Amino acid sequence: MKPIIMFILSITLAACGGGSSSAPVAPIPPAEVEPEPSLLTGTEGDALAADDAEADAPGSGAAGEDEFAIVGYGDLPPASKAALAAEQDAPDGGRRAAPTRPTLYVSPNGVDTNPGSASRPFRSIAQAARIAQAGTRVLVAPGTYQGGLRTSASGRADARISFVSSRKWGAKLVPPKNAPNKAAWDNRGSYVDVTGFEVDGSNYQGGKHWTLGIYSGGSFDLIRNNHVHHIAQGVGCSSSGGAGIGIDSYYGGVQADVIANLVHDIGPAGCRFVQGIYVSTSGRVKNNVVYRVAEGGIHLWHDAHDVIITNNTVSASNTGIIVGGGNFYRSKGPNDRTAVYSNIVFDNRMGISEQGKTGRNNSYRNNLVFQNSSYDWHLKNGLTHSGTVSAAPGFVVGAREGRPDLRLRAASPAIGRATPLMAESTDFDGRPRNDGAGYDIGAFQH
Repeated sequence: MKPIIMFILSITLAACGGGSSSAPVAPIPPAEVEPEPSLLTGTEGDALAADDAEADAPGSGAAGEDEFAIVGYGDLPPASKAALAAEQDAPDGGRRAAPTRPTLYVSPNGVDTNPGSASRPFRSIAQAARIAQAGTRVLVAPGTYQGGLRTSASGRADARISFVSSRKWGAKLVPPKNAPNKAAWDNRGSYVDVTGFEVDGSNYQGGKHWTLGIYSGGSFDLIRNNHVHHIAQGVGCSSSGGAGIGIDSYYGGVQADVIANLVHDIGPAGCRFVQGIYVSTSGRVKNNVVYRVAEGGIHLWHDAHDVIITNNTVSASNTGIIVGGGNFYRSKGPNDRTAVYSNIVFDNRMGISEQGKTGRNNSYRNNLVFQNSSYDWHLKNGLTHSGTVSAAPGFVVGAREGRPDLRLRAASPAIGRATPLMAESTDFDGRPRNDGAGYDIGAFQH
């Protein structure tokens, strides 16, 4: 089936689970689970150009001077800082430097009839998205915004489109009163960045329940530094499934990156069809913190291959990391040449598991895998893991209840035990990973 990109918008997750309550030791192989055709099946027929969700209440139309200051992202690499802060205060008397790229501004105090300037910003992200072109940065001030976004514009390799919350987790997407979509943010564009937003699905008000937090079906997209939580909760368990963050190949998307996101409380307990971070194409999954997910904290399926999974922390979920392939869209598989390095997979039901059609060139190095109640490892094709640490990671506060703190205590066995291969230069908080003292396993450098 060839999708008609501009006329399909149905959000149903096709994620085969790594286990179920009826399989206490081994996971349910994907062949034994009814196949689901796609993250987005296209059965609802909504158009990308359909009416927006219920309009946000307008503000005064003017923005405060400090609303758009870039704060909270830690010690990012120079290239990332330049992308986020293309317009910073000049050192001479506080005048603003000339912007290095076109910028549109969004604020709770704006109105959508404004021109989208810093002094007269838009009220909704959707309005900025309609105008954005290759090279545009959309800078969003702290505040609450209605979710259900549909973005389709694409950038280029040399002119990306970026949506940035000026303060990390300051711009929050919440469900509208009558949600028309199952995704908080559905992006089909390529060369698009979504950075620093909070997606909070906890306050369902009516309409469709959010079963997807951030979905991206384009190529070369980057989902970074977001906080996605309480997605696909208060719903029944069905094969339509869900995910906190979904990166999909159904529309031909390749090479998408999911970097340094916080993803938690995803899905109804015991539902094997709901995932934390779900990847069905090539890409990188690095420095994420994932906990309390119904099935896979990180789940690769469909056309996933050549995925780099490094320095993530996954806890209190059904399965920690699933490396698999099946129900293919655009390939015949297998999931091969996937690297799983320096992750903490602790206190889940199942640890790191290969499922479905996998290759002989997947590699597993320097992971901390411990106290996963059914098993820690399930690899296929005679593969083995190396450099594994089999001990409790020594979190400050565990992830089973309340608000955890999954940073490492001073005596953690994860300190200095990671490999620098394929690692980011900074950790979840934007702190540099100290090569001299050794890289730490997991999302946090001590």
